[in-house]
Amino acid sequence: MKIRKLFPWALGLAAMLMTTVSGFAQEAAEAEDQGHSVLDMILAGGPLIICIWIAILGTSILMVTFIIQNILTLKKDKLAPPALAESLRVAIEAGNYQEAWEICNANDNYLANVLKAALTRLGRGKEAVEDVLAEYGQRESAQLRSRNSYLSVIGVVSPMIGLLGTVIGMMGAFEVLSKSGIADPRALAGSIGEVLLATASGLFIAIPAFVGYYIFRNRAQDVLVHADDVVNSLVRDIPYDELSGIRIGPEFSAGAAAPAAAGGAQSHKVSAQLTTNCPVCNGAITPGQNPCPHCNSTLQWAE
Repeated sequence: MKIRKLFPWALGLAAMLMTTVSGFAQEAAEAEDQGHSVLDMILAGGPLIICIWIAILGTSILMVTFIIQNILTLKKDKLAPPALAESLRVAIEAGNYQEAWEICNANDNYLANVLKAALTRLGRGKEAVEDVLAEYGQRESAQLRSRNSYLSVIGVVSPMIGLLGTVIGMMGAFEVLSKSGIADPRALAGSIGEVLLATASGLFIAIPAFVGYYIFRNRAQDVLVHADDVVNSLVRDIPYDELSGIRIGPEFSAGAAAPAAAGGAQSHKVSAQLTTNCPVCNGAITPGQNPCPHCNSTLQWAE
């Protein structure tokens, strides 16, 4: 799911988060002779304090966005949908590898992306398929984990942003103290409490960010193992020796497999439910027709 679709939800939850923190801070910082709100305090802090609070609000929105995204995407049925896996299993068992590639090409998930790359290497042998499975599996898993790693970055950066705001606010408070002395200790204590709000806000963001990071890291490992098992089960029984030279993908070619099929010596399984094309020459055929009128291949139709 794209991040921009999650922004309205994230913005609302982040606003609730910041409102809660501001409410607690407002109750703690109220003084008898002061009626200033937290927003007034932020605006009075100057451009640098305003930028810091914008950064805090931005990190809170990003945190909520990545948490929602991980909840929606890190699922077994998202990485390897059962219906898609069953369709691919039927096509591969019937020998319709080009059709399996087209099914993968029409989908965008871990199973489809990894298996599509593997199918294009069928003609190069089992070792080439295993290499591309490992390569594309690592590539897809890295993309999934990179989204979660942003939560760790937010967990580290947000307290630092809050601490920077506190330090800047304390510098201003002590500058006032150096000029006017400690005539009103309660006012000084209230000002210090207000500037500590930035640190509290940073920690309030960092804690759920770190918790979410470790939870989703473990979940990602679990769903990736499941998806890899599904991919390996689909390619386990493919007859690689019989498919030497075949090219699967946009430039489909039967390669070295065509001469053997042309003589009718080899029988190819075809699913009547999923294809109307010959698995050898990709020519249009009628379900139940045998042999193929284009390449004279022997076809074994399966219901």
